[in-house]
Parts: sequence; C-alpha cells; structure tokens
Amino acid sequence: MTTIAAIDHVQIAIPAGGEAVARAFYADLLGLTEVPKPESMAARGGAWYQSGGVKVHLGVEQDFRANDKAHVAFRVADVADLASKAEASGFRVKHDDELPGHVRAFLYDPFGNRIEILKPIGEVSPC
Repeated sequence: MTTIAAIDHVQIAIPAGGEAVARAFYADLLGLTEVPKPESMAARGGAWYQSGGVKVHLGVEQDFRANDKAHVAFRVADVADLASKAEASGFRVKHDDELPGHVRAFLYDPFGNRIEILKPIGEVSPC
C-alpha cells in the first residue's frame, strides 16, 4: 500500500499576465522567495515560490476564476501582524474567530484567491 509522506507543493491559479502583480503578495507580503521554474515549464507562465519546506506554485489558468472557498492555510508566527501588513498594503482581509484554539484570518491575493493564515493559541513561535 502506498502512503503519502508529505505535501510537496500547493498550486494556486492566477490569470495570464499576473506574475508581476503576484509578487507584491507572495514575495513582499508573505516573504516567500521566488525560485526559477524549470526551463521546460517557464513558457507556461506563472511563478514558483518557497520558504523552507513550503512551496507555492502559481499556475496560469486561461479561464481564471478566483478560489473563494478552496484555499491553502499557512501557519504563521503572528496572525495579527501579517493581517495588519496585508491591510496596509491594500489587500482584502477577513478576520475570523470560528476555529477553536486558533487565531486566524483570511487574506485575499490580488486576484481574489483566499489564503488562510493561522496560529494555534499558546504555540510558541520558533522565530
């Protein structure tokens, strides 16, 4: 029986030509580092980002529609700080207290994709 060992990466759809706009959110706000895509895939557009073991691939979808329900959730050191920075940068933020034992918020990338940020209450940040 095959078992899943880990998630290698998540892919988030963006519209064609959205790579430059995406950098303000994924690199500048979230602090992910853009990494080169393999040459064989670069012509498709999109961008790849990572930070430690977290890998995010932005893929161009010709018939793009933002994901308002489906989302990725990132654990962060300080939800309030990142949400505040997102708001100050002009990104939409929805604060949420419905998940017991967690501080969380939803950020929306420049294209309307929902991104969850959360931290378990009482968790000490390694940062």
